[in-house]
Amino acid sequence: MPDTAATAAATPLLELRGVSKRFGAVQALADVDFAVHAGEVVGLVGDNGAGKSTLVKVMSGIHLPDGGAYVFDGERRSVQGPNDAAALGVATVYQDLALCDNLDVVANLFIGRERISRGPARLARELDEPAMEKRAGELLETFSINIPSLRAEVGMMSGGQRQSIAIARSLVGDARVVLLDEPTAALGVAQTAQVLELIKRLREQGLGVVVISHNLVDVFEVADRIVVLRLGRTAGEFDVGATTQEEIVGAITGGRGVVGDRVGGTGRPGTAAAGDGREGAR
Repeated sequence: MPDTAATAAATPLLELRGVSKRFGAVQALADVDFAVHAGEVVGLVGDNGAGKSTLVKVMSGIHLPDGGAYVFDGERRSVQGPNDAAALGVATVYQDLALCDNLDVVANLFIGRERISRGPARLARELDEPAMEKRAGELLETFSINIPSLRAEVGMMSGGQRQSIAIARSLVGDARVVLLDEPTAALGVAQTAQVLELIKRLREQGLGVVVISHNLVDVFEVADRIVVLRLGRTAGEFDVGATTQEEIVGAITGGRGVVGDRVGGTGRPGTAAAGDGREGAR
């Protein structure tokens, strides 16, 4: 008899099979395969224009692929927009975070998902602040996210705390796969460490995590596997424990790569990057 536990473990949470996407004359993706399992962090890297942003937008339902299959939990799914992806449990945290600086932590976590208290019919419905605050506290405690107060304005917090809040917001809807777009960009050393620890805790909680980053040092710190895109195609897939930054840079550039001392503008020694700036929309 088949080992059902082993079969479940071998089945990716989210899988894209042979995905292609064209924008006019530009072939952004060509026959790309990608998968992330429960309890796994996958680094997605590549130079500017490699197709990372397009692939993430296909996973999040923003772009509909021209061809290929979207598979979730082993079943082919029809994802026609972001709401369909969110309903499956796919959450995306973009680099701009989309936080409201003038609102507190609880309000930011529940934007668009506010809980309503239902009182007597003659009374207007009101926000269920106690229920939202309780859920917010439980969520932040589960992932060991340290903030001054649930009622503190987000605009007064550090970059690392803001990134953590944005990630926590993606988990309010019981996400199973979290896509993180450049989660450590523009953060200092201490704040970067805070966010990387949070990513590790997401893995420990059994979520599938995809980290899109130009910073190979950070990717090597948290990823189990690294997928390299180059010119819209898969240029390689690597087990972090069996590869080096030089090999990854080689796959990114299509030749032998050299890891520089200060690359990508972060100012942190030993940082290797797959480009000098953010990837464009495609």
